[in-house]
Amino acid sequence: MLNNLQKLLIYILYNYYISNFMAYLKFIKDADLISSIDNIIAVVERAKELANKNLYSNVLDPFSAIFHGITHSLSYEDWISIEKTRQTQKTMQNCIGNFHQEILGNCYGWSDLGMGSVLDIVNDDKKVIAEIKNKYNTTKGNHKVELYDAIKSKINEPEYKNYTGYYVEIISSGKKQYDKPFTPSDNKQKGKHRPTNNKIRIIDGTTFYTMVTGRKNALLELYNIIPEIIKQRTNYHLPEIEIKKYSDLFKKAFSTE
Repeated sequence: MLNNLQKLLIYILYNYYISNFMAYLKFIKDADLISSIDNIIAVVERAKELANKNLYSNVLDPFSAIFHGITHSLSYEDWISIEKTRQTQKTMQNCIGNFHQEILGNCYGWSDLGMGSVLDIVNDDKKVIAEIKNKYNTTKGNHKVELYDAIKSKINEPEYKNYTGYYVEIISSGKKQYDKPFTPSDNKQKGKHRPTNNKIRIIDGTTFYTMVTGRKNALLELYNIIPEIIKQRTNYHLPEIEIKKYSDLFKKAFSTE
């Protein structure tokens, strides 16, 4: 039988192990995960500074403001606060695609090709290369054709022979999950699509995160750990009940079946 001192020692050692050696997620190093989250926080803080400093540098629409203010019973000060938040959120949303590129590119076995590369991430063992976009409507029609051509060109290079190229839509339309040939329509030639090529594919975020990590709920696991890391590393935090409400947004955006 263990005495009380031995039990206490085991308890201390267990908690030390949990706090120092248990990774936040099983598919990425803590340092890489934290770095990606810190990058988004830095973007938000910089955007807040700019919103306060340069609110009127771009002419605000007074008609939009008055309709919005009256129909939502907003004081002028409240409207200004909402407008600053809107500008900050827009800047942050533009960086979320980069966030997913960093996370996926730093998962075990994967590499982030960095800004300026034709495509975003690669796994040489699985022979997969991919372009990451945050949402299904991020890339417009004619740009999808350009993306198809870029993937085709890349996988025709000797370095990437026999690789499969993916166009990843993290947030898909209608919570759909898919991994299928990418055949965008050509706006310059009505009724024409790029030819089917099983090595050029389009895939949703949930399915791709599963492919990258081998974990069915990897995207959800990432989403759930973000509030905890932000709370631990910054002065930002929300009550647990509010975090749960935000979790409903995940269910509305992604299939959780």
